[in-house]
Amino acid sequence: MSKQLPWYKQFWPWFLIVLPMCAVIASLTTLKIALDNSDSLVADEYYKEGKGINMDLRKIKYAQQIGMKFLIKVNDESLLITQQGGPEYRAALNVKFYHPTIEEKDFNVQATADANYIYRIPLTEAISGPWEVRIEGFDGKWRIQQRIDIKDDVEYWLN
Repeated sequence: MSKQLPWYKQFWPWFLIVLPMCAVIASLTTLKIALDNSDSLVADEYYKEGKGINMDLRKIKYAQQIGMKFLIKVNDESLLITQQGGPEYRAALNVKFYHPTIEEKDFNVQATADANYIYRIPLTEAISGPWEVRIEGFDGKWRIQQRIDIKDDVEYWLN
């Protein structure tokens, strides 16, 4: 009769314990990664933002009715915005640039025109790639919104 080893000195009990333990460790690691890298694209108050879409559409339609058009020139140091159509507008503009995936890159500026009626916006760093651009009158009556893909020294029409 051979002497049997205690359970903790045998291979199979430890093998059966290690497999579920690896699954538990992997799931806890996945949970930590998911909590640390939450998605910033989902709005907290989606219902209120959804109700605001109708207001946005009225402002965009009004801008189209009055023929508001702007030309944007982008270079490494600044954005130059000039009005190209519609009734003469000389008040400040609310200009917003939204990056489609990186919320930290978003910026908004209230721009005023210089003596030549050009709105100049200085940039802290060069921008490129796809952006959602929103130009709105200071009074909030009209809005132009368009997606552009920014490349070096190219002009973009917003209408």
